[in-house]
Amino acid sequence: MLTVPKSDLETLLELLDLEELGDDVYLGKHLGHVGSRTFGGQLISQAIIAAGRTVGSTRPLHAINAHFIRGGDVKAPIEYHVQRQRDGRAFANRLVTARQNGADIFVMLAAFQDWTKGLEHAVEVPDVPYPDVLPPLGDHFVGYEDRLQMFVNALKPIDMRYANDPAWIMKGTGERLTHNRVWMKADGPIPEDPLIHVAIMGYSSDTTVLDSIITTHGLSWGHDRIVAATVNHSMWFHRPIRFDEWALYATESPVAAGSRGLGTGRYFSLEGELLATVVQEGLIRHFPRRK
Repeated sequence: MLTVPKSDLETLLELLDLEELGDDVYLGKHLGHVGSRTFGGQLISQAIIAAGRTVGSTRPLHAINAHFIRGGDVKAPIEYHVQRQRDGRAFANRLVTARQNGADIFVMLAAFQDWTKGLEHAVEVPDVPYPDVLPPLGDHFVGYEDRLQMFVNALKPIDMRYANDPAWIMKGTGERLTHNRVWMKADGPIPEDPLIHVAIMGYSSDTTVLDSIITTHGLSWGHDRIVAATVNHSMWFHRPIRFDEWALYATESPVAAGSRGLGTGRYFSLEGELLATVVQEGLIRHFPRRK
């Protein structure tokens, strides 16, 4: 009997199926397609699941603030320890600490709040082509496979459609761009559980948010010698999320200084509603090649 290989999305869903060890402690695994250290989006999404498991399904996630302490060991599982800081009438707060081999590698504050009506306004969605007329991510890798092996071999549970050229293509044209626009959604059906939708969006939020730092300077992954690592990551969820539907991830970088760069991002629905806001600080070091 032939075994049908799992899709990358099925692999991600398996990553999000944390094992409960008891006393608000959950175990997260590493599966295939891993790099030299744990992908930040995996830590974010697994921590969201761990926190949400202790709150319940009636109170949605409102915000996360995360700090990356040290690189995760891809050969070892991760324990997520959840502290219940508050369970109020409308709010709940959790502190999630990810540990490996007795050391903390990641910490995240998570806030949950009942959904209620109030004042509403938001910035407008950028004017970009719709995803159905844009090529899939794999088309952008053609001819760049040797330079971008890390990206080509990475887990791809998210269907991504660039509305502008990716960094590695702009490098060849000499173009510089201070923003990036990428349509995203889960690459297939996902469970109805709202926490899963939010966790997968959290996973995707760590994929392109730092790109605008390097494209502002005409640099690219794979072409230039760049060292990048996430330092901290925050997200605010403004509306209910369905991540099996397209969302535009519009990112830019307001500043880079002191070997760090800041990336900001906004997720918009196809209808133009602002769904979520992201701010990420990353260590960015460029080592120019000698001419």
